[in-house]
Amino acid sequence: MGTDTVRAGSADEAADRRREQRGWYFYDWACSVYSTSVLTVFLGPYLTSVAKNAANPDGYVHPLGVPVRAGSFFAYSVSLSVIVAVLVMPLVGAAADRSGRKKPLLAAAAYTGATATTGMFFLGGDRYLLGGILLVVANAAAAVGTMLYNSYLPQIAPPEERDAVSSKGWAFGYAAGALVLVANLVLYTGHDSFGLSESAAVRICLASAGLWWGAFALIPLRRLRDRRSLEEGPKEATAHGFRQLAATVRGMRRHPLTLAFLLAYLVYNDGIQTVISQASIYGSEELGLGQSTLIAAVLLVQVLAVAGALALGRIARVYGAKRTILGSLVAWAVILGAGYFLPAGAPVWFFVLASGIGLVLGGSQALSRSLFSHLVPPGKEAEYFSAYEMSDRGMSWLGPLLFGITYQVTGSYRDAIISLVAFFVIGFALLARVPVRRAISDAGNPVPERI
Repeated sequence: MGTDTVRAGSADEAADRRREQRGWYFYDWACSVYSTSVLTVFLGPYLTSVAKNAANPDGYVHPLGVPVRAGSFFAYSVSLSVIVAVLVMPLVGAAADRSGRKKPLLAAAAYTGATATTGMFFLGGDRYLLGGILLVVANAAAAVGTMLYNSYLPQIAPPEERDAVSSKGWAFGYAAGALVLVANLVLYTGHDSFGLSESAAVRICLASAGLWWGAFALIPLRRLRDRRSLEEGPKEATAHGFRQLAATVRGMRRHPLTLAFLLAYLVYNDGIQTVISQASIYGSEELGLGQSTLIAAVLLVQVLAVAGALALGRIARVYGAKRTILGSLVAWAVILGAGYFLPAGAPVWFFVLASGIGLVLGGSQALSRSLFSHLVPPGKEAEYFSAYEMSDRGMSWLGPLLFGITYQVTGSYRDAIISLVAFFVIGFALLARVPVRRAISDAGNPVPERI
């Protein structure tokens, strides 16, 4: 009787865990559409055109009285959103760990971002300042929500399942991004047949991402559950973001191997993010490819990233997450080397390059997240993942800077793209030196059989 009860209890716990994991996947499904349709495809060009409509004859707009070249307004807005996220994430992460109530904070971040994104429907004419405000709110909320979402991973998946669960989450996100992007492109390219202006089609595409985000966020919010905090005692609840960040970093110094992994991730992820953001510029300016070709390439990356995330998750089961990530960094370097030699005016070869990016993109990111989850001390999940998310969102400026300086000095986008190999070489060297088994043990977590 006692044995049967234990087995029944274990079966029930496994079923509950699977249900929670399935709910967790759907937050990636919900919010990845914002990254794909809004940030990667539609908002940059559209907001820039709105800013140019509002510009004076010299090409400047004046938000809060500050002269800003209209063509730079989108980039500055993204930068401001990163600063806001960096200020907010440590505070929210620490509050989540102290209270054990992540779900209300996740709901607040998700619906703040979804509302701001849906509000982009009202952009038009010369409302560039409204667009900038909505972008800052949506992008910062996306960063905070992703940080909280990531921090659930070590709580809903035991060590032996974590690589697979993380990879499935990324796959869900890329699948949603591809699905909605197809629908948006149908609407955008056929807007005349739908009786819509080009501007109206873009605004519908932007708003639809917010509606999608808000609707599907209901699934994880229903299935994820809060855990009791492992911390006891009163804490200052109104610490400023930078003060909380400093406290987080001081606490992380007690786990230097976790910091060593975070440094390696910061370096190679900077390279990944720069490739994603600059590939379209390389395609249009250096290779002379049209906008339709570039958008089709983005869609191809989204589709193949699903397969890539799942495939690398399976490889990690055999060879371990660290070795698989190291292999993916070698692949990134090879892809950039091949990109250097791409002939101009040949979209087929650009699609081949996009295919390579898609196959390693999702897996390298998913396995990095799952490996880091092993290095987080129990009870510090949200706080540590705030630092991880800042490495992803807040520190990815060195790559674009190197890309821009290389182009400025050489006048060649080919030299600029090949310069990014340095991030993958250095990231590989830093990650290879991290003894992950000892790092996991030092963090107070069980060491998986294969890592």
